[in-house]
Amino acid sequence: MKTTYIRLSLSAVLLLGIYSCKKGEATSSSELKSYEATTDSAAVSEDSVSSVASMEVKDKKFIKTADVNMEVKDVYNATIAIEKSVQDLGGFVTKSNLQSNVVSEDTYNTSDTEAMLIKKYKTENTIQVRVPTEKLGELLTFINTNKLFLNSRTINAEDVTANIKYSELETKRNQKTSENIEKIKTNKDKVTLDDENMSEGNLQKLTNMNIADNLKYSTVDIFIKEPKLRIAEIAVTNINSIDNKYRYNFIYDAKDGFVYGFYLIQRIIVGLINIWPIVLIAGGVIYFLRKRKMAKPVLPKNQE
Repeated sequence: MKTTYIRLSLSAVLLLGIYSCKKGEATSSSELKSYEATTDSAAVSEDSVSSVASMEVKDKKFIKTADVNMEVKDVYNATIAIEKSVQDLGGFVTKSNLQSNVVSEDTYNTSDTEAMLIKKYKTENTIQVRVPTEKLGELLTFINTNKLFLNSRTINAEDVTANIKYSELETKRNQKTSENIEKIKTNKDKVTLDDENMSEGNLQKLTNMNIADNLKYSTVDIFIKEPKLRIAEIAVTNINSIDNKYRYNFIYDAKDGFVYGFYLIQRIIVGLINIWPIVLIAGGVIYFLRKRKMAKPVLPKNQE
């Protein structure tokens, strides 16, 4: 009986050990598969960005551009990170317009002399960068890591193969025209033709340079903003208390009133001096009228 009990106990322990090992292996296998699936998903996401941005077709030339509109946690930090990434990839920033749009602005008095200015605002930035075309996928992948929400992303690949061929043909034609002009006898018309052909050749060279530059560097327009309002608390002076403090000062105002009255009297005297001819004429007229009235005889009542 005792031997049978021991055998049963050993069998139970052995079975539990085997079950635990299998469960551990199953758990490890499940976690490994989950990790591999996550890694593969991230790789596919990154590859999907890179494949679109780094597309290459035999015997084709593409000018690639991209436009990204997204929301980020902090516009300033995201701007610094994106600009640094562009420089690390061998590109450069052509525009960065960071601004804070104030939604509301209120001042609250906290004491007789202090107040708090509360600003609610949203920060946004419009960035334009140029990056080597072969690094476009890396830049877009990095930009994607900074997003909270992606509003839109557009990647354009303009086929300019025909444009390049046409530009080469135009260059050859311009050279041939220049050779033909050289054969013409020198006169006024030859000078005009040579000048026009040279101007056309310069424009063609400029076109070739622009195409080559756009093939080498891709242009990326990035618009980033924050999803919610930010609040800035700025300590300021209580303007109302300052106004009340200096609004009325009796001693100063009384002194100022006395001085103003003194200068007013001076201005009146000066004004009278300025119109002395009028005063003199008026005095003469009054004197003449009074003298005439006194010289007029008074007739007795009986004679009337």
